[in-house]
Amino acid sequence: MSNRNSKASKEAARERLRAQREKEAKRAKVRRQLLVGGGVVALLAIAGGVAFAVNEMNKPSYWADAAKNTLVKPANTSGADGTTIIVGDPKNKNVVKEYEDLRCPICAGYEQAAGDAVLKGAQDGKYQIDYTFATFLDDVQGGSGSKKSLSAMGAALNVSLDAFEQYHKLLYSKDVHPEETKDEFNSADKLISLAQKVPALKGNAKFSDAVKKGTFDKWALTMSHKYETSPQDVVQGGTPYVLVNGTQVKVPDLTADQVMTAFDAQLKK
Repeated sequence: MSNRNSKASKEAARERLRAQREKEAKRAKVRRQLLVGGGVVALLAIAGGVAFAVNEMNKPSYWADAAKNTLVKPANTSGADGTTIIVGDPKNKNVVKEYEDLRCPICAGYEQAAGDAVLKGAQDGKYQIDYTFATFLDDVQGGSGSKKSLSAMGAALNVSLDAFEQYHKLLYSKDVHPEETKDEFNSADKLISLAQKVPALKGNAKFSDAVKKGTFDKWALTMSHKYETSPQDVVQGGTPYVLVNGTQVKVPDLTADQVMTAFDAQLKK
């Protein structure tokens, strides 16, 4: 090979290396931006919607205005900001912490498979359930379905804990839960219409008015912030993320019996 050809080959190799490094640097920057909004799960956006997701996160919107509103805490919550939701005896020494996003299809699968059994365990006094909700899929997929449905959950909580439990089950049910790419929960009318299947919410003007007026929109953002500032292993683990007395139980793809067996192994007697 001539010196000229050798020099050209080396130059081409250096150019390829430079381009590759530049590409990797851009990818790293995108990952850092998305981690703020929702951890490792947000990296799924790289496959097809990174630019859109990042733009949506930074665009002034209805929710930017909602963040400036006065916080209204739903009844049947606790904590300084009303972001603690406990089902079962709050004094129970056994604690199941559940982290979910209402648009999350894996959360829906978990709730459809084991939700009734897990709820019964709390009602039977085996443990308390402490719920924390995220909204990062709005950033990843675009839209506001996670936030708006979470706001509606606040309205259900404000009616009763039983209404919350039933509405939570309904929104994750197979017949109702949309594909995560479809922002079907970003509609007050739809969320109210669905709620007519819940006896405590059917024809309930208090609930409907709160959903339409966005009474608990600021609360939904505050709850989302609670998730975002949770321990990094939780945020990076995505949803659903379940801890039983501080130990993670990987619930996806488990049957109800398998979930309860895994829970029992971590419960204090």
